[in-house]
Amino acid sequence: MSKLLTINLLQRVVVAVAGIPFLLWLINVGGVWFSGFFSLLALLAVYEFHHLAAHKASPPPLWLAVLITLLFQLDFAFHLVEVWELLLAVVLFLFVLELFSKEGSPLLNLGSVFPGLLYVNLTFGALLRLRLDAPEGSGVAMVYLLFLCVWAADIFAYFGGSTLGGKFIHRKLFERLSPHKTWEGFLFGLAGSVSAALIYGNFFPSLPLNTALMTGLLIGFASPAGDLVESMFKRDAGVKDSSGLIPGHGGVLDRFDTIMFVSPFLYFIAFYL
Repeated sequence: MSKLLTINLLQRVVVAVAGIPFLLWLINVGGVWFSGFFSLLALLAVYEFHHLAAHKASPPPLWLAVLITLLFQLDFAFHLVEVWELLLAVVLFLFVLELFSKEGSPLLNLGSVFPGLLYVNLTFGALLRLRLDAPEGSGVAMVYLLFLCVWAADIFAYFGGSTLGGKFIHRKLFERLSPHKTWEGFLFGLAGSVSAALIYGNFFPSLPLNTALMTGLLIGFASPAGDLVESMFKRDAGVKDSSGLIPGHGGVLDRFDTIMFVSPFLYFIAFYL
């Protein structure tokens, strides 16, 4: 293992040792602490998306994207207005604002800002609503399960792909966007997610076992998509990491991409199944 890989792995371990207990505490305590931390992550993620968009177009000013994100996160946390009402106001405002822009293409400018604003705010918003508003107090259990399954899928996929990747299935999982992802890594990640869900469902019966297993399967299948969506934007912008905010992990988008992508699915499970 090269020195660079060793340092990177060490940084990942240090961040995990410090960050995992803090995240578990946040999930347990909920309230303004949970809302505040994940709203901060949403603000940082929008900053990173704005940086990516600036490689391809002339998006609206960063301060405006941050302000809109703050409004969205406050609305998700405190139910100030209907989300669709705020979304409508933001869309119309950005359309009018673009009338005064003298740089770039209106289609590219608007097209570069909407993916970041919508994706970041709606996914983190789903996570907030899942933790704070899920019926029958299931929010804590669902968010614990979400993080445990994602972590298990990441760990199993990393070590499974590193040791067996390409040895049995020679075709890559999605080479156009992520040339290092393998089918072996995907299958190990799926096994890790399902195993974590099975353990959680048996030893912490705050959720029905079938709900836990369905969640584990969903996260196992969807985890690569969350990473690939972010890779799609980074590759288009020509950057390796969304930022360097988290040592060994890149940026908020790099570290929480899967959490963001699967949170809406768990929201629908909790509220409608």
